[in-house]
Amino acid sequence: MLSAERLRLRAGLGAGPALLWMAVLFVLPLLVIVVVSFLSRGGYGTVEPPATFENYRRLAGFGWLGFDALYPRVLLRSLVLGFGTATLALLAALPLAFFIAGLPARFKAFALTLVIIPFWTNLLIRTYAWQILLAPESWLSRAVASLGWIDAGAALYPGHFAVYLCMVCDYLPFMALPLYASVEKLDWTLAEAAMDLGAHRWNVFRHAILPQIKPGLAAGFILVFLPATGQFVIPDLLGGAKTVMLGNLIQQQFGPGLDWPFGSAIAVVSLAIVMAGFWIFARRAGTREMELP
Repeated sequence: MLSAERLRLRAGLGAGPALLWMAVLFVLPLLVIVVVSFLSRGGYGTVEPPATFENYRRLAGFGWLGFDALYPRVLLRSLVLGFGTATLALLAALPLAFFIAGLPARFKAFALTLVIIPFWTNLLIRTYAWQILLAPESWLSRAVASLGWIDAGAALYPGHFAVYLCMVCDYLPFMALPLYASVEKLDWTLAEAAMDLGAHRWNVFRHAILPQIKPGLAAGFILVFLPATGQFVIPDLLGGAKTVMLGNLIQQQFGPGLDWPFGSAIAVVSLAIVMAGFWIFARRAGTREMELP
């Protein structure tokens, strides 16, 4: 039996390097961003005192000319993009996870490999590939044009359809893999018992299956929602740079001579909003799991 001191020493030696790495490369830069967000922009784009809340007031829409909802709309639009991407990815990943879980054991590894194959290429390359697939001369655009949904010779981008299509395809593995891990461990006897008792298929899914896969669902939703909210490459390339998202807004503030304090304020607020949503979602999921018995 090890003493409490030796257990703490062992834990410190094991987790210490990782904690130090996180502190130096994540916590300290984050603290610097928080401090810079309360400073002011100098005449040549420098960061200098005095400390002020003006950056946050500006982000809330209160400027020299009164209230302007531009920046609040950008925040809301980005949250809608993240939530919509996560919801669509869930609808696509749920049947995919059940399909892979139902395959023979010798085919499951191959199917999972197909799911993660897109990660073998860079995000920027995948986005440019979608531009080719959605171009006017592509077979997909011609097929949609033959149905009368777009004009002949028109492209399927830029627009919201192209953005959501690319976002869902790029983030689908983040949703499918956690869901598959939960589906693989399903206790099907609970579903069989519910059906024997006369439960409808929807009730079987809701009361016997959904509670068992909820951890994977919550993990997948968070893994998709968080990066999708701050995505800027896909909306910029497939959205035609016509609609500013949160990631684009932050990107535009950083550079030589630009407004670093305002960009830091945007980053802090966006992180706070996303983490608040993450906390609420995780808390509700945990509360429901405790209420299941």
